[in-house]
Amino acid sequence: MSATGSIAEVGAPSARSRALAVLRVRSRALAAVLLPAALAVVLVSARLTGRLAGDPWPAVTLAVCAVAVLVLLVGGIFGAVVLRAGPAVTPTVPLPEAAAPDLYRLVRDLADRMDVPAPSAIALTPDCDSWLEDRTHPAHRRTAISAGPESEPGAAPVLVIGSPFLWWMRVAELRAVLAPVVAGTGPSAHPDIADARGFVRGLDAAVDVGSRPGLGWIAHPARLLLRLCQNDAAEMERGVAAAASDRAHDVDYGLRIVAQEQVGLAYAGWDRLLTRVALPAWRMGRWPTHLDAGVVSALTELSRRDRLADEFTSRLGERPACDLLERPGVIDEATSLLAARLFHGGPAETGPDWSPVDWAAYPEEVVDRKWRTEATRLHAALDAVRVQAGGAGRPGAAPAAPAPPAPAGDGFGGPTLERVLGYLTDPGGDCCAGEALAGRLSADLAREDLAREERTAAPRAGSGGSRGADTLPLFPLQPPRAGRDLLADHVTALVCCAAVDSAGAAPGLDWLDGPVLLVGGERRADLAARVLSLVEEGDPEPLRDWLAEVGVRPEKPVRLG
Repeated sequence: MSATGSIAEVGAPSARSRALAVLRVRSRALAAVLLPAALAVVLVSARLTGRLAGDPWPAVTLAVCAVAVLVLLVGGIFGAVVLRAGPAVTPTVPLPEAAAPDLYRLVRDLADRMDVPAPSAIALTPDCDSWLEDRTHPAHRRTAISAGPESEPGAAPVLVIGSPFLWWMRVAELRAVLAPVVAGTGPSAHPDIADARGFVRGLDAAVDVGSRPGLGWIAHPARLLLRLCQNDAAEMERGVAAAASDRAHDVDYGLRIVAQEQVGLAYAGWDRLLTRVALPAWRMGRWPTHLDAGVVSALTELSRRDRLADEFTSRLGERPACDLLERPGVIDEATSLLAARLFHGGPAETGPDWSPVDWAAYPEEVVDRKWRTEATRLHAALDAVRVQAGGAGRPGAAPAAPAPPAPAGDGFGGPTLERVLGYLTDPGGDCCAGEALAGRLSADLAREDLAREERTAAPRAGSGGSRGADTLPLFPLQPPRAGRDLLADHVTALVCCAAVDSAGAAPGLDWLDGPVLLVGGERRADLAARVLSLVEEGDPEPLRDWLAEVGVRPEKPVRLG
């Protein structure tokens, strides 16, 4: 391969022409900055030779020179910001060659087969995607964001691989999926394309610099230039992708079609694992240490439920791609912590309020603790609502609605399920009591979230702030819970606590649905509809029937968290 890279593939000529169009935008911006200076030089030369004698030329020359100096000063500052501002770098887990020699060998073999430069390094991301990322900008070396060979001028891009792929895919499938990604190093090596990409990344970084105090003016010309070249930049990237796909066409093409199905399946399982299993633990201040191994369990369970077990069992007998790592458990733990930072905004390191949890301990340390914390919050909110009702009538109800009885008169002033059942029972069906309790829960939870964010933000403020994964969080998984959904979750948690305390039930973990209640070793999935009947209609009878069937005593006090 030549030093400038081959662009003979389909799409590469288009990518180069689009790159030149982006560079023309840069040239025009430079010409606009130099134009007043050129005009000033002409006027000064004419004045010195006596061709522009007399009024008003002295004043015009002075004004044009002043404008030229100002434009040059502003343009010079803007240009320096574009050149020096560090482009954003995706938070990843670095994977040195000593930690994955077989994986590096596989990638280099792919690069040799396609006659393209091998990536300078490999990194992992807790997402179901793979791409090339340039980390040669001088700002990355100055801030120690990247200090390896990948940061040297002229180095090939870094290959970023989604960590779920390594655990779910087989070695041959991973090689087929990575082939078009690795092939992208060929077009990326072309100087025009590399120069155009650097210009666009510099403008994007300048927009970020413009958000700082005193530098707001920098963002305006940066956004203008980005708008002028965004279409050409997008078409350039499409051309690069087309060229890479064409070069990788003959490398495991048939297997790649099959492997793409596994990519979609891995994405579905990863999303389900994060939202249903990891998120409840993160909210409790715990982070599961082996999310990548968990996605294998989740996808295996998904295939079993969809009656695809035979098909997937055959492929699971092949060598998994995680065997390419020397210490997969350590890498899994690092990517799991990064996932918590990216998707939830958790701290970068373990601390008193942020500790790891293993899958074996998840039911007791996360599920049971989650239920009891929510049961405690529910009873505290009920106490507060009853106090308000005693002084100002029933909260959230119409003026004609009767006030609920005082706590001393309900017969169950302690933390019992019967107390909540009695409060939410509403024969009229207007559910005013439920609305008041849901509002109180939303307010209490919002205060807790705010206090937690302030605790985690304090160390960052003390260190002068940061960019990247510490900006809380980059990719939030779910919007904040509120209203009746929040109330239903808390009532469900209280019911589960009562079942554990009085009916011999146990907390459990379902790889696709997260926390579940086990009664007699079997999952009970019929609780949600009965809780919704109580919360949304004020009808407790379906839930009471369920409690009687399971053997739960609602009048027995519940152990709170």
